[in-house]
Amino acid sequence: MKKILVTTDFSTNSKAALRFAIQLASQSEAALTFLHVQHVMRLTSWNETIYAGYEKSETAKAQMTLDQFVLSIYDKLNISPTNYMCVIQNSPLVDSVIMGYAADHAFDFICISARGAGTLEKLFGTTTTNLINQSPVPVIAVPGTYRAAKLTSILYASDLSRLEPQLKRVVDFARSLAAAVKLLHFINPDEPVTDPQLIDVAVGKFTDYPIHAQLTPRNLAKTVVADIESVVKVEKPSLLIMFTHQNEGFFSRLFRSGNSVDYSFLTTVPLLVFSKA
Repeated sequence: MKKILVTTDFSTNSKAALRFAIQLASQSEAALTFLHVQHVMRLTSWNETIYAGYEKSETAKAQMTLDQFVLSIYDKLNISPTNYMCVIQNSPLVDSVIMGYAADHAFDFICISARGAGTLEKLFGTTTTNLINQSPVPVIAVPGTYRAAKLTSILYASDLSRLEPQLKRVVDFARSLAAAVKLLHFINPDEPVTDPQLIDVAVGKFTDYPIHAQLTPRNLAKTVVADIESVVKVEKPSLLIMFTHQNEGFFSRLFRSGNSVDYSFLTTVPLLVFSKA
């Protein structure tokens, strides 16, 4: 059974990650842990006993808030809450706590809300960006505008390198949902013309799961993200999957063409990012 760590700061925007994770779990029987990281401030005049009591009180308040917050999402989705838990952690280092907790408890995915439409930095937000770039656990970034719907299709953007290990991870995720998978590859002008049927044959050597290849010419006047978004708007997948080299940085790889990133990334599609490592 897959384990998913779902983060929230109790904001309206953060509800998107909960909606997606609950929907995903309802289709795949995944176990969910909802995590809120808070920082309980300490006055310099307090001794250890006073602070410990205050921290315990604040943690209890946050626990009650988290419990109610999560149940309200289940209620709105009309899904019975099962196989989940709520956890409060106290630290000023939100990113580190999320990654550490996910790694220490062997989670399969981290699910976090993005901030919504705007420039790409605003879409993902600092914490989400850091998780994508650094977390050894795959990250699902959910746009704040996301509304729960049955997950039926996956768009897997690939450069066709390391295809076999990547397909295994994509198929493992898709199979539990019985979701259709389409492999999207952008052809550069200097790239030999590739027959999608040949790619379908190659894919068939690695997995028995039905996957269809879609080859699309690269529009060099646009960024890679803009090209992907053009396809997303047409295909309307339930989820987009990408792989990245974390040591190079997600954004540096994504925009290495040098095009400006000053544009809106308006997708409403959740993004699952695996490390290529």
